[in-house]
Amino acid sequence: MPLTETLRPGIAAGRYPERVGREPEAMRRALQGLGGSAKTLLARYGSRPDRIAALVNAAAPDDGISERQFQELVADLRSDFLGSGLSRGLVARAFALTREAGHRALGMRHFDTQLAGGWVMLHGMLAEMDTGEGKTLAATLPACTAALAGIPVHVVTVNDYLAERDARAMRPLYGFLGLSVGCVKGGMSPAHRRQAYACDVTYCTSKELAFDYLRDRIVMGVDRSRMQLELECLHAPDGRMNRLVMRGLCFAIVDEADSVLIDEARTPLLIARPGRNREVESTLRHALVLSEALVRGEDFECLERDRQIRLSDRGRARLDELTRPLGGVWTGRRRRELLIVQALTARCLFFRDRHYLVQDEKVLIVDENTGRLMPDRAWERGLHQLIQVKEGCPVTGDQETIARTTYQHFFRRYLRLSGMTGTGREVAGELGSVYRLPVVRIPTHRPSRRQAHRTQTYRDRESKWVAVTKRVLELNGSGRPVLIGTRTVEASEQLSEQLQAAGVPHRVLNARQHASEAELIAGAGELGAVTVATNMAGRGTDIRLGPGAEDWGGLHVIAAERNESRRIDRQLFGRCGRQGDPGSYEALVSLDEDLPVRFCPTTVLAVARALATPGGTIPAWLACLITWLSQAAAAREHRLARSQLLRSEGQLNELLAFTGRMD
Repeated sequence: MPLTETLRPGIAAGRYPERVGREPEAMRRALQGLGGSAKTLLARYGSRPDRIAALVNAAAPDDGISERQFQELVADLRSDFLGSGLSRGLVARAFALTREAGHRALGMRHFDTQLAGGWVMLHGMLAEMDTGEGKTLAATLPACTAALAGIPVHVVTVNDYLAERDARAMRPLYGFLGLSVGCVKGGMSPAHRRQAYACDVTYCTSKELAFDYLRDRIVMGVDRSRMQLELECLHAPDGRMNRLVMRGLCFAIVDEADSVLIDEARTPLLIARPGRNREVESTLRHALVLSEALVRGEDFECLERDRQIRLSDRGRARLDELTRPLGGVWTGRRRRELLIVQALTARCLFFRDRHYLVQDEKVLIVDENTGRLMPDRAWERGLHQLIQVKEGCPVTGDQETIARTTYQHFFRRYLRLSGMTGTGREVAGELGSVYRLPVVRIPTHRPSRRQAHRTQTYRDRESKWVAVTKRVLELNGSGRPVLIGTRTVEASEQLSEQLQAAGVPHRVLNARQHASEAELIAGAGELGAVTVATNMAGRGTDIRLGPGAEDWGGLHVIAAERNESRRIDRQLFGRCGRQGDPGSYEALVSLDEDLPVRFCPTTVLAVARALATPGGTIPAWLACLITWLSQAAAAREHRLARSQLLRSEGQLNELLAFTGRMD
């Protein structure tokens, strides 16, 4: 049976294909480790750009063929795919035709490195390609090949803007091959979603995709055996299969895969409906008022490094005294302590303009990895409602969960999963063990001209902001474009005030300007431009150098704060020097930032402060050690959180399967 038969909806794979087999955890990890290693070795040997280019060139159509002749070649390829599947020779022909379609429809001919990246993705691996290497165009190679073979393709990215932009930009190429393109965005009706998923290639965000899948599972219910669904299609025009929006989970190409599969994997995805009204608002208000009566350092300990609140024995006794007259939920010791701990967490560990924004009387979470708003997310266990009370916003009611999953479980259900990113090597082990997704490094099309400057670490934020402002003035005086990255909205606006006071014209890009982030970030390479951006806002948008900028050394990137992940630092620095352009980067950071305060041993920080120079800088070797220790500790903590979520979700699924309920 050709491989394509098991990757597309039909007799072999069913009307709604997905991977549902479960293996014991130890066996799964062992098999994935062995299979992933072998797969990676084969990929690295077989996906060299020169080898792939030679195969594709040998299969290229004759120069000067007419459009009618080209369409005949496409029709012949479709027919051959049906009979032989994704064989090496047919894939080479598909790549050659896609490259020719790109040249004719877009005026863009795939580079050899893009051919290699596409080859890696088609075979179920993750292609690590530097920023600016043309991942959007490279993704059309596996997408077109799979679609021509009759396999529905989902191209997954991080936000609606990128999904719509990429679908619109690549539509002429797909159309030249006779393929249809759909785009799924927030706010679309089920009918329009169904129409988009019915296309050969569908561009969508990870969030919309996962929630559409959950809604489909709700429609299918508990009894979703293949035979039962097939019988319904024959005898019931309004059967469940006709009410689904997707066609199954056949083949996904995940853009910015480390962000989607790793950074987003710590948050469970839930579909909920309003539950019983338990009059929680008055209880939450009481909790916040009571928390203000407790004394920090005496009644409770605030562990900023671990984001935890611990009540002392004195605090428990004080709480018992304060709640004795209240009755109700406050009579139970465990319940009242949990409520007060959450109230203290809302007051002492979560801050406006850093962890969330307030817009239109709504509390909107800010993604600490990307700096983007997450309007559909909420903190659990009453924390979100406590922050709503704290900020004077309307309190959302109690919610009852009716369907849930995680990105880890969801993406493992695809029959074939692949991806692309600029930064995958740091999490290659986790991508392999969790998703069976080996990481293959693709060389750059042109040699890199990016230059690194030495990191400067200061004793405190005040000294750092002075140094950043001075550096921006120095660079901007020559007209060189500068991009400064910060971790929080608060820090970006603090730096903006400093630059404004120094008379430096600049633009700020943070979660408040998320609607125009692509436009703002795209202009960061213009001569004389100064752009302040939170983390990786604008990720996925190329920064092209404006006229004259190359003569002054290209874009210079300053990291004004280190990120918890070294991958995100590399993403930020990768904004300069794209495709052989000149560019440079440096980090100007301080010891009192969130990362070292939370994750670096206090003794090391104390030594660093003692060794600081009169100018406030820390010795370079010690600064490197602090960054390494902090990021390693943060990576361990996040990896543990993902592992615990994966384990608990697996246990929950096993329990639901045993009881006959939907997982």
